[in-house]
Amino acid sequence: MNLDTGNDAVRRRSITRITFLVVALAAVLLASCSSDLPQSSLNPRSVEAESIDKLWDFIFWLGIGVFVVVGGALAYALIRFRRRPGNEEEPKQVHGNTRLEIAWSLIPVVILVIIAVPTLTTLFELRSPAEGDFLRVEVIGHQWWWEFQYPDILDENGRPLTTANEMHIPAGMTSELTMTSVDVIHSFWVPSLAGKRDVVPGRPTVMKITPDADIAGQMVPGQCAEYCGLSHADMRFRVFVDSAADFDEWAAEQLEASPIPTSGAAAAGYETFTQFCTTCHQAKVAAADGSVEVVGAALGPDLTHFGSRTSLAAAVEENTAEHLARWIDDPSSVKPMSPELNNVEEGRIMGMPAYGLDEQQIGELVELLESWK
Repeated sequence: MNLDTGNDAVRRRSITRITFLVVALAAVLLASCSSDLPQSSLNPRSVEAESIDKLWDFIFWLGIGVFVVVGGALAYALIRFRRRPGNEEEPKQVHGNTRLEIAWSLIPVVILVIIAVPTLTTLFELRSPAEGDFLRVEVIGHQWWWEFQYPDILDENGRPLTTANEMHIPAGMTSELTMTSVDVIHSFWVPSLAGKRDVVPGRPTVMKITPDADIAGQMVPGQCAEYCGLSHADMRFRVFVDSAADFDEWAAEQLEASPIPTSGAAAAGYETFTQFCTTCHQAKVAAADGSVEVVGAALGPDLTHFGSRTSLAAAVEENTAEHLARWIDDPSSVKPMSPELNNVEEGRIMGMPAYGLDEQQIGELVELLESWK
């Protein structure tokens, strides 16, 4: 047998395997680096997200440089000082080389300093108070939904605009979010608009978002990023970036009361609403004579203008009559919850219960809620 031929065959098989592994690894890496995803931090759409992305790019390329240098030195050492047939001489040892040890101690320190300066600068910039003309939004985390209040947008009685799971902010303008929680620790995360910020009971945290002007009209998804119980994965929300005119129009509409229907299925639905839903939900309603009142308890999402929202169950489902009917009939089948742990007297709500409404009652309630645009 020709040993050289055998060695060549082994060498070719080794090269083929290495090539396959390199190609497979490159394919996986390239696929994971796609930025065309709804919740990708690699697709920044705000001033703050752009700052985070630039910092990430800087550290990434610095890491690539370190990898190339260290990997190159390792490859050189493996090839240059490999054991050769017939040569049993041991490579020169550098143990105790003071200059070398000082060098490889100082170089990492310098690299860490290079990383630390832009990192701290970016953190201080993101945490600095909003300046000039900005919109204030109060974000309140609940198990398992988000409440958004606009303390500077008030109705005639001084009640702030309040909505749930869908936040509207104007493009090209800074919005300052003051966030807290009424129960456990949550985390507000909308990757392409801002970083991640914990939402802690009794300890307000602040986040700034300045959406790019050219994304007006777009919806950006977000979610809770801190495990907070049974339905943590379904504690989502949507951020709608509006033009200035569209935002003003939306805000004006949201301050209006929803009408109390006087006839038809919606009127019967209102009776069901006041009998069951107002135990946990509020709504600002207007009677036929023009009188306005707020009915219900503010324990669950505010349902005024529920029909104008695009989603339900904390953005788990699209807001359609079919999905709403299923949600009312058996909420825990749509979103895992623990309504048996509800304590209304103490204000502790762990999920929407199934009230056992019949098909007609559910249909009437759907008619009412979908009419509240």
